[in-house]
Amino acid sequence: MILGFSFILGLYMVRIARLSWGFSKVPHFSPPKEVSKIKFSIIIPFRNEAKHLKPLLTSLSALDYPKSHFEVICVDDASEDNSVALINSFLKAQQSPINLRVISNIRQTNAPKKDAITTAIKQASQQWILTTDADCIVPKHWLERYSTFIQHTNATCVAGPVMYTNTNTFLNRFQVLDLLSLQGATIGGFGLQKPFLCNGANLAYTQSLFAAVNGFEGNTDISSGDDIFLLEKALKHSPNKVSYLKCDTAIVKTDTQASWQDLIQQRIRWAAKTGAYNSTFAKTTGLIVLLMNMSLILLPVLYFLHVVPLQLWATVLILKMLTDSLLLYKAALFFKQLQALKSLFLSFLLYPLFSSYVVVLALGKGYQWKGRRFKK
Repeated sequence: MILGFSFILGLYMVRIARLSWGFSKVPHFSPPKEVSKIKFSIIIPFRNEAKHLKPLLTSLSALDYPKSHFEVICVDDASEDNSVALINSFLKAQQSPINLRVISNIRQTNAPKKDAITTAIKQASQQWILTTDADCIVPKHWLERYSTFIQHTNATCVAGPVMYTNTNTFLNRFQVLDLLSLQGATIGGFGLQKPFLCNGANLAYTQSLFAAVNGFEGNTDISSGDDIFLLEKALKHSPNKVSYLKCDTAIVKTDTQASWQDLIQQRIRWAAKTGAYNSTFAKTTGLIVLLMNMSLILLPVLYFLHVVPLQLWATVLILKMLTDSLLLYKAALFFKQLQALKSLFLSFLLYPLFSSYVVVLALGKGYQWKGRRFKK
C-alpha cells in the first residue's frame, strides 16, 4: 500500500514538474513592430447576461485598434432578461459606436454555445474568428497583440490567457488558485508540445480551419467543450499551426463565481466533457491528478485506522504542496496574482475534497447552467 501511494505521488510530481518546465519553455511574447493589421470577427454568445454586458461592451469600445478592422457579433441564446435592450441602448449612447450587431442563436444540437458560435461564423465577414464570453473584460491591446502574434507565428489557431479579477475573499482566492493551476497546465502543455487545454473566453482561429475540421461536428451531444474539442481537431489537422499567446497584455479577465454552489455547478460543467477527450496526455494527466487528490483524502483515514504511518501522510502532503507551488508561483507571477497565494495552504487542504466531490457529481445525470438542465 505504501508503494502504491508512493507510485501515485511519483507520477504526480513528474507530471506537474514537466508542466512547470513546459510553462517556462513558452516564451513571453514581446510584440515586434506590426507590419499590417489583421481584421477580426469577435463572437460573443450570451444568455441572461444583462449584469455583465456593460463592462464587456465598454472594454470593446476602448480597444486600441481601428474600428474598421473588427466587427462584434453578439449571439442571443434566448435570453429572458433585458440583455438585448441593454446592448442596443449602449450602442445608441456611444458617440462613435463599434461595428456590433445582435443576432439570434439557431439551435440545432444539444450544445447551445456551439450552435451560437456556428451561427455567428456563418454571418462573419472576416477570416479570423476571436471568441470571448459575455462576463469578460478584454484588454486594450487585445486585437493588436493577436494581430502581431498571428503574423509572427503564421498560426491558424491561437489560445490566449484568461484570469479572474476578484481576490477579496477566500472563495475568490480559491477560484483564482484553481484557475492558475489550469492556466499553468495549459501553458505548460503548449511548452511540452502537447497542448491539451485552452479557454473559449480567449481563443482565435480562422474560418478556413473551422470549415476544414467541420466545426463542432462529432461532439455536439456534449453541451460544453466549444474550446477543447476544437483545439483537439486543430491539432489533428495542422499541429504546427496551433500556438499559445503568452502575453500579459492579452489577458482576458472575468469574475469569480458568487457562491460555492455556483462554483460547483460551473466545475461540474467543465468536468462533464473530460470523458470525451481524445488526447491521451489530457486523460492521463486528469487520472493522475484524480488519484493524487483521492490519496490525500484516503491517507488521513488510513492513518487514524493505524494502516499507514504518519510519516507517509506528511510526506505525500508536503511533497505535493511543494510540487504544486512551483507551477502555481510561475502562473501567479505571469498573471500578477501573487496575492492569491496567501490562501494557498488552506486551499491546498480543501481542494482534494472539492475536486473529488465535483468528479462524483459529474458522473451523475447532468447539471444546471443559466436556467437550463443539461444531460451529462
